[in-house]
Amino acid sequence: MSTNAHNRVRPLAVYTDMDDTDFSAGVALLEDAGFDVRYLGSQDPQVIAREAAGAVALLVGYAAIDAGLIAALPDLRIIALMSMGFNNVDIEAARSRGIWVTNIPGAATEEVAAHAFTLALALARELPFYAGAVRSGQWNVRNDSRPVRLSEKRLGLVGLGRIGTRFGQLAAPAFAEVVGYDPLLPENPDTARKLAAAGIRRAGLDEVLETSDVLSLHVPLAPATEGMINARTLARMPHGSYLINVSRGPLIDVGAVAEALDDGRLAGYGADVLEEEPPPAAHPLTSHPRALITPHMAYLSDRTDAEYVRQQAQNVASWHATGRPDAPVFPMDLPMEPAPA
Repeated sequence: MSTNAHNRVRPLAVYTDMDDTDFSAGVALLEDAGFDVRYLGSQDPQVIAREAAGAVALLVGYAAIDAGLIAALPDLRIIALMSMGFNNVDIEAARSRGIWVTNIPGAATEEVAAHAFTLALALARELPFYAGAVRSGQWNVRNDSRPVRLSEKRLGLVGLGRIGTRFGQLAAPAFAEVVGYDPLLPENPDTARKLAAAGIRRAGLDEVLETSDVLSLHVPLAPATEGMINARTLARMPHGSYLINVSRGPLIDVGAVAEALDDGRLAGYGADVLEEEPPPAAHPLTSHPRALITPHMAYLSDRTDAEYVRQQAQNVASWHATGRPDAPVFPMDLPMEPAPA
């Protein structure tokens, strides 16, 4: 090995926060790809700005990467997320700097779709009430309402990406009909074939909102979708319907959903996400008798932890080797050449 090669400085990749995730395989992958790797264990922007100085790659768990933090890291070239969602990154600030942002598409499609279906089944069968009754020592008890027969009900999907479509496919045999809305999905024969194979009929937003007995949200958090389920949209839904949210907490107006549960407009709300995580003790939904909330674990299975870690690190390694990551959130017209060693 030449002296120059031996003394070459390896680029720095920094993990911000991974909580309880074992990311050792990601570290090994990055080190094999030629990186020095550092772990901060912090979501504090001041800590990240200080300890990630000189990093070309930032591997992020839940830390918020805003414009100020991006500006404080002049060497940064890629931000690799360990999720499908990317609302914790200022995308425009990254794009304006020519910084790639990557996510993890498809790693937990099966798990999140199955979780949404499970929430729908549990609410329709009123499991929170009846399981709670048994835990409190009651047996011969009946709720004021009655579980519904799903084969007579319509499932509505807002968002027909990987997860929404897979949920529809899983649920189609159980429901009378599955309808879905997605303005970003192209109108072409290939799309029509895929939706038909999944048992989903494409419909307009008005029809999905106004006729679905179970409505499930499968859209990213963006200015256009934040608070999309509010008092106005809830008033348009069938009385006694169910709402499912496994996407992002701020898609709903919490107060409006709580009020709809109180007055029976909603028979149940099932969610794996909240607008604030962990929630405050007085959150109106976590203890509501008609709500079933799980702690942001819909992605979790015996396969996904390792796959999330691998894909996150591989995005950085692929960028380092070729100049482009495997799963960019947005395209960029950047040179197709390896990153500097």
